[in-house]
Amino acid sequence: MGYGMISETGNVLVKLLSDNLVPDVVTTPDGIGMCSPDDHGDLNLGIYLYDVAESEEILAPGMVNSGLRRQAYPSTFLDLYYMLTAYSNSDLKFRAGEEQRILGRVVQVLRDNSVLPEHALGEGANLAARIELQQMERYEKMRLWNFPNIPYRLSLFYRVGPIEIASAKTRDIVRVTDVDFMVREQLDR
Repeated sequence: MGYGMISETGNVLVKLLSDNLVPDVVTTPDGIGMCSPDDHGDLNLGIYLYDVAESEEILAPGMVNSGLRRQAYPSTFLDLYYMLTAYSNSDLKFRAGEEQRILGRVVQVLRDNSVLPEHALGEGANLAARIELQQMERYEKMRLWNFPNIPYRLSLFYRVGPIEIASAKTRDIVRVTDVDFMVREQLDR
């Protein structure tokens, strides 16, 4: 629920995909990881967080009571945007087919697991997050692939959210605990 939720969400995606792609289309769990497309090392599937935006689905409520004398400031709810790119080390004539199989399996796994429950997101998560394939124009995908001297590779684009980042700021409050009413009688003159 704290500031680590962005990182934790990425770790959950890596684990979900590792559990479902290894050994069918990716040989080892180490073949799937978080990386920038211009620095993917020996990964077969790179997951790149390319944008973070405030969620438009959930408006943060006002102050939240945490006990009788304390209130917490409202949480921030975010949508995380990921680019998933497959990389094959196969011979040139098999490379495109292998990368397409990896991406096809990714689509299947993320559709079948389109909701990340609270318990999967870690301790303190209060709501489930949805995984949605983004419908984007080809031009927009090319624009996001902004890595000089690296040709565009077929990639999938997903939104995961809402993700809650709880505020660490609180304030002390004083509750009304006693009310004393005084009634005065007015005399007619």
